Amino acid sequence: MMSKRPTPDSALTLRFWGVRGSTPVSGPDYVEFGGSTPCLEIRCGERLFLIDAGSGLYNCGQFHRETLPKSVDLLFSHLHLDHTGGLPFFKPAVFDPERTVHTYCGNLDGASAEEALGRLFAPPLFPVTLDVLPCTLKHHGFKAGETLTFPDGMQVDTILLNHPQGSVGYRFQHGGKRLCVISDIEHSDPWPDPALKAFVAGADLMVYDGMFTDCEYPTCRGWGHSTWQKGVELARAANVKALGIIHLHPCHSDARLRSVEAEMQAEMPAAFIARERQVVEVGAPVRKVRSKGLALAAIA
Repeated sequence: MMSKRPTPDSALTLRFWGVRGSTPVSGPDYVEFGGSTPCLEIRCGERLFLIDAGSGLYNCGQFHRETLPKSVDLLFSHLHLDHTGGLPFFKPAVFDPERTVHTYCGNLDGASAEEALGRLFAPPLFPVTLDVLPCTLKHHGFKAGETLTFPDGMQVDTILLNHPQGSVGYRFQHGGKRLCVISDIEHSDPWPDPALKAFVAGADLMVYDGMFTDCEYPTCRGWGHSTWQKGVELARAANVKALGIIHLHPCHSDARLRSVEAEMQAEMPAAFIARERQVVEVGAPVRKVRSKGLALAAIA
């Protein structure tokens, strides 16, 4: 069982609730790495941020049933279906009339997610509209590249990423540690992009979109995703200490991903493929993942 013990005020931690891209998957081939679509939990001490509302958001809500704050900040990388479909199922938060869920969207030139989500979660695509949920939803728009400043003084840096309709990368700094989340992205040519290199420079951990391998990428060029090889190149160029790969291809089985991870770690030992429910303390000593992907200790 995953620990719910309090997080030290100086700790910067990350929990993966969904690491799959495009569509959820299930079955015996997806036990270790998991099949839920993107959702990340970031803690700056006890201060909570969530990135993306893929199907992994459901398990996040279930795990934190009694401990979610009354105000939740949900940062979207973008609004494609695999990053939004879990929002109405974020129980118990969305069923609590005393709860406020703040959404932040930065890839729509300053517009919030309200209109797009209103079109998605409405008949005939969805049986009800979001306004029937007991919680309060407050939508905030910004332009990627701006620094988000929250009412409690917390700040999160952002950057626009190369993806169809755009995507937003996020940088968290807390307790002397730096975490960068870079998904969804398609690498440029030449690579790495200078602005992105500067954004992730010196990070203790970079989470990166590695949906494809170099061999798979040419047939999927223009789809908005990258490779673990390009993640390693960027990490090396920017002096990033550790690399975590997410947005895993739905066709990649546990056996395939273990093989890819071994190949990647031969190039960069402090690199790993993220497992659903895995917990990382940013900046802690490196530990290789050896079990079936539940609450595992830090990689840095």
